[in-house]
Amino acid sequence: MAMGRRQPRQEELFIATADLTPSAGHPFYQTLNRLLDEAGFDRWVEARCAPSYAQTEKRGQPSLPPGVYFRMLFVGYFEGIDSQRGIAWRCSDSLSLRAFLGIPLGRGTPDHSTLTNTRKRLPAEVFEEVFQFVLGIAAVKGLIAGKTVGVDSTTLEANAAMKSIVRRDTGEDWKGYVIRLMREAGAIGPADKPEEQRRAALNNRRRMGRDKGKGLQRWRSEVVERTFAHVCETGGSRRTHLRGLANVTKRYLIAAAAHNLGRILRRLTGTGKPRARKGATGLASPLLARLRSRWARFASGLARMPAAIRRFEKPSTLRVVV
Repeated sequence: MAMGRRQPRQEELFIATADLTPSAGHPFYQTLNRLLDEAGFDRWVEARCAPSYAQTEKRGQPSLPPGVYFRMLFVGYFEGIDSQRGIAWRCSDSLSLRAFLGIPLGRGTPDHSTLTNTRKRLPAEVFEEVFQFVLGIAAVKGLIAGKTVGVDSTTLEANAAMKSIVRRDTGEDWKGYVIRLMREAGAIGPADKPEEQRRAALNNRRRMGRDKGKGLQRWRSEVVERTFAHVCETGGSRRTHLRGLANVTKRYLIAAAAHNLGRILRRLTGTGKPRARKGATGLASPLLARLRSRWARFASGLARMPAAIRRFEKPSTLRVVV
């Protein structure tokens, strides 16, 4: 067999639409689209964002649909992309993401500058309401039942070499400057009281060293800190390329909303990230869904049977190899 050689590619001038093979789409993003359509996300977000745009269609070019804009931000979390340029490139390069966004092959995907202009146009309240909308979906699916709120402080790194920044007027580095501001604000004590600070830290360690404190810390690490770790580390939100607290808050809210969507999909399908379905085909995913549905009906019927008839316990999980 002769060795094939790569030839320079020359684009054709015209390609018939019938010759274009549409992408089957990624099973994860297909399920996410069905979830958003079921909740009426696009119509709701378009009505909410309408006051920020011109009320007549004859004025200027149509803008980026709000549903497509927020879907692209969701893609940033699910793909672990921390910049808008990376999100725009990823969406233009993937046929599956084109299908998720609803953009046909004959049209170009939005540029990163379009994402920036849309973020500036929409007020911060819209991003908060999108986050609450996703929480509403989680409540409908039975994922919100508690009344306790956990708060965690997460550091978001700026896309800059902070360790090399030195103030010209005082000669302080960034760490010394922050410490001085905290002392002036009264957040920390003065530097001439190390003994009191040492005692306070020792008492805090003793308090948390008790059995109850250790249990609370383990519970907090599982239900609070793990969530922020997913959003920041695997969701691409640890480092920010935006300037200003308002812009960073907008982006972080949508990343947290995307994380909640992933938790909902994990409850429904067993996977909360598209990478977890790597290699899944369009045939295997419906088959697995049917098997899970049949198992759920079997387990439900088994639970209604009298205890004397049941000869075995219901297993906690079902493992199916497709």
